[in-house]
Amino acid sequence: MKVTMTVDCTPEEARSFFGLPDVKPVQDAMMKEMEDRLRSSLQAMDPQEMVRTWLPAGLQGFDQLQKLFWSSIAGAARATGKPSTSDGAATKE
Repeated sequence: MKVTMTVDCTPEEARSFFGLPDVKPVQDAMMKEMEDRLRSSLQAMDPQEMVRTWLPAGLQGFDQLQKLFWSSIAGAARATGKPSTSDGAATKE
């Protein structure tokens, strides 16, 4: 035998039926606190200062990635016995 039951209720009604706590006030308070912290930190930094802070780290990371790339190519060229250029890239023969 198969029994199907359809219950039409709101999430609040279902939560109270199962005895679960209402966490909406806690969520609202946490969101307000996060919003206040975000606003205060954004007001402390102007756009020019943010770019100055983030840009050097990004460029250094790119430079390090490029050096890693060239050193791996030079290492692969040495392993295969092919000569490489002064910047570490393997030459075509």
